Amino acid sequence: MVALTVFALIAGAATALSPCVLPVLPVALAAGATGGPRRPLGVVTGLALSFTFATVALVYLISALGLPDDLLRRLAIAVLIVFGLALIVPPAAARIEAGLSRLVRRRPAAPGDGFRSGVIVGIGLGFVYAPCAGPILAGVITVSASQPFTAGRLVVALAYGAGSAAALYALLLGGRRLTSRLARRSGAFQIAMGTVMVLVAVAMFANLDTRFETSIATKLPSFLVNPTDRLERTQAAQHGLRELRGRTAGSAFAAAASAGGRGTPSSLPVLGRAPGFGGTQQWFNTPSDRPLTLAELRGRVVLVDFWTYSCINCLRTLPYLKAWDAKYRAKGLTIVGVHTPEFPFERSAANVRAAIAQNGLHYPVVQDNEDAVWNAYGNEYWPAEYLIDTRGRVRFAAFGEGDDARKEQAIRSLLAERGASRLGGLAHPRAQAASAGESTPESYLGAARAERFVGVQPRTGTRDFGPLAAEPPSLSHLRYAGRWTIRDDSATAGPGAALQLRFQARRVFLVLGAPGRTRTVRVLLDGRPVTAAAGSDVHDGRARVGFQRLYRLIDLPRVETHTLTVEPQPGTSAYAFTFG
Repeated sequence: MVALTVFALIAGAATALSPCVLPVLPVALAAGATGGPRRPLGVVTGLALSFTFATVALVYLISALGLPDDLLRRLAIAVLIVFGLALIVPPAAARIEAGLSRLVRRRPAAPGDGFRSGVIVGIGLGFVYAPCAGPILAGVITVSASQPFTAGRLVVALAYGAGSAAALYALLLGGRRLTSRLARRSGAFQIAMGTVMVLVAVAMFANLDTRFETSIATKLPSFLVNPTDRLERTQAAQHGLRELRGRTAGSAFAAAASAGGRGTPSSLPVLGRAPGFGGTQQWFNTPSDRPLTLAELRGRVVLVDFWTYSCINCLRTLPYLKAWDAKYRAKGLTIVGVHTPEFPFERSAANVRAAIAQNGLHYPVVQDNEDAVWNAYGNEYWPAEYLIDTRGRVRFAAFGEGDDARKEQAIRSLLAERGASRLGGLAHPRAQAASAGESTPESYLGAARAERFVGVQPRTGTRDFGPLAAEPPSLSHLRYAGRWTIRDDSATAGPGAALQLRFQARRVFLVLGAPGRTRTVRVLLDGRPVTAAAGSDVHDGRARVGFQRLYRLIDLPRVETHTLTVEPQPGTSAYAFTFG
């Protein structure tokens, strides 16, 4: 913990000297150059405090509410414009600062002090500063925005803010000495600083700052750009992560099942004691959405289904689960869908509730955002089903889609053990099966798992990939074109964005999202607009994208090989291609 705190302090100071902080410097210099002798100290104190709050609290809040990842950046642009206009119009700046001062003043400030007014300005600057350094610090202190907040993470955040504040304080003192020579023209200097801020905000709105940072990053060795990512991708680190996941309470029966110890439906072995549903979040389709426990389900046969709503293999399994729920619930079967997300947007309770309604699910579903149940079972697959008998023991496990008759026979076997009779014939739901034959493998668009890209490889940041090449990529390979903002798990389209894929499959799906505003995506097959097909999300060559989910783009009569071009409207985020 001490080493991490020291690292955060040094990293904060380094961040304050990086090009990313340029948007903050004009107003910081202008604020520190005027007022009492302690005003610069007040500016950096307010900045450190509000920056810590913005990074820790807002990162968690934005994730919990399922808001866009770049919300902090948008807020920063708005604050920059407000501060810049206030500096350009000095009376407006005085009125804003006076109004804020009344909110926090408890006693009159000492004459010529300037500390408290500096704190107020620094608080505003912290929210502008957070989108620059926030992603770095958020990764250091939270690992992911979903993890619980601790005092240790607050200490690290404060250390990071203190390091940044110390470096900025030195800049302010130097700036004060410089600007004291311009005292006779302080009004013009302040207006110039305000103009610079407005121009910087416009540049940020046009993503010119991130393009500049990306151009620098591409010229540096990869171990200098992202050393932690390089470390995590080593074979030793990956082996350690797998070892860690393997040491779970339920890994024994998961290993037994995957090794072929599932038995036959007429003689199902005991694989182990079933873990409970601890560590989960929101429940759906239960009375008043209250949590269920295995203790209260004792005496019933329980089918635990691991799924996530943007997984095509999971979606193709849902018709069978719905049919089994309708046919066998009265005979003693309870299905519990454990929704363990793959992408950040799948953590949103509102999104999961919408997916449950869209797919017509009536059995209980629980959010497993922390992978608590997933790890307790030692699970590694979407979808995966575990059957629990009336005594709370796991008796059957199946991974992936298909083999549905065998799964249903296992259900019927445990229901017969319970004493159920007259079960009738097997259910025959109308379900779409995976296409026969080899197809292009699942393809992720974020930098963390990007594979088989031709040309410039995806790396985090904003980049213009240039125009599409005349020749399509080779089979199962992808190519970016135009401007994209690449994150670890997704890619967000900018002006002229396009994505090209050479695929072999019958159906092509793409996880897309445009929260807050519906956007269109142009879809071309071998250069021609895609015509509408039954169940497809594409009509007249375009798909309307809003809710973050799996969109069906291509539906062919058989497995074929084609070139798919996707041209999203700016602001559309894409996550992964899947095929079937």
